[in-house]
Amino acid sequence: MTKNVLVTGGAGFIGSHLCEHLLACGQKVVVVDDLSTGSTSNIKLLLSNDNFKFIEGSVCDEDLMREVIEEVDCIYHLAAAVGVNLIIEKPVHTIETNIHGTEVVLSTANQFGKKVLITSTSEVYGKNEQVPFKEDDDTVLGSTKFSRWSYACSKAIDEFLALAYHRQYGLAVVIVRLFNTIGVRQTGRYGMVVPRFVDWALKNEPILIYGSGKQSRSFTYVGDVVGAVKALMELKSADGEVFNIGSEEEISIEALADKIIQKTGSKSEKKYIPYTEAYGEGFDDMQRRLPCLEKVKRAIGYKPKVGLEQMLEKIITDKKGKNG
Repeated sequence: MTKNVLVTGGAGFIGSHLCEHLLACGQKVVVVDDLSTGSTSNIKLLLSNDNFKFIEGSVCDEDLMREVIEEVDCIYHLAAAVGVNLIIEKPVHTIETNIHGTEVVLSTANQFGKKVLITSTSEVYGKNEQVPFKEDDDTVLGSTKFSRWSYACSKAIDEFLALAYHRQYGLAVVIVRLFNTIGVRQTGRYGMVVPRFVDWALKNEPILIYGSGKQSRSFTYVGDVVGAVKALMELKSADGEVFNIGSEEEISIEALADKIIQKTGSKSEKKYIPYTEAYGEGFDDMQRRLPCLEKVKRAIGYKPKVGLEQMLEKIITDKKGKNG
C-alpha cells in the first residue's frame, strides 16, 4: 500500500533529495516548507507529479500541522535553521525554529499516533574529543555566550523532547545524526564548505579557509543519507533510538581545498582567515568530527556507496553545467 508521508523542510537540499527518493519508491509526499533556507527550484521537477504536494508554510503553524499530519502515515522532520553563518546572524530564529517547530511536530504527531523521524546533527557532540563519536557519548558544548553553540543545543533539546515523547506516550520516533551531508543543489550561502570551495575554485577566486585548515571532517553523499533515513523510518526496532549517519572517510579542510583546486583545474590560491575575522570573537570549532557507524550498520546494513572523490566530481560537474 502506498504510504502518505510528510517531509518538513522538503524544499531544502537534503529534503528535496529525500522527496525524490520517496516518490521513486512509490510513496505520496506532502512538503511543508517556509522557504527560509529552502527553495522551490529544488523541487521544481516534482511539482507536476500527482503524488507530490507542496505547501508553503511554517512547522510552527499549529493549525496547518494538525491539518497535514492527520492525513499522513509518518513524518520526516527536516525543517530547521541550518548553517554556521545563519546561526551566528540569526540566533533567535535558529533557537525558535528548531525547538518550537519540533515541539509542534511531536505534539501533533502524538495526537494522531504518527511516527516521526527527527534529523539531528553531529554538532550535538560539540567539543567532545573522543573520536569516532558513538551515539551514547557525552555532549560537550561551549559557553552560552557563543551563539555558535545554540544550534547544537537546540538540536539536542529536539532529541530530548522526541525521546521524552517516546518514553512517556509511546510515540514512535527515531533520531538520525547527520555528518556533513553534501551533494548537488547544496548552497554555500549559509556557510557550507564544499559548495563554497567549488564556487570559488571555478571562478579562480581565493579559497578562504577559516582557522588553521587542519580541522578534519567526514563528508557523506546525500543519496546515501536519504536511503538510510527511509530504511530507519521503516524499521520498527529503530523506535526510540539514535543513529549516526555519515562516512568514515576523513579529510582536513586544507586537503579538501587542495583536492577541489586539483579537480577543477583552478588557479585559486588558499587564503587562511582567523575565526575571529570570519565569525567574530569567541568562535569555537571542533578539530575532528568522525562518526562511529557500528550501530547503523547493525540496524540496516548501512554502508556509504559514494566516496569523496565521486561526490566532488558530481558537485563540480553540476556546478559547471549551471555556470555554463
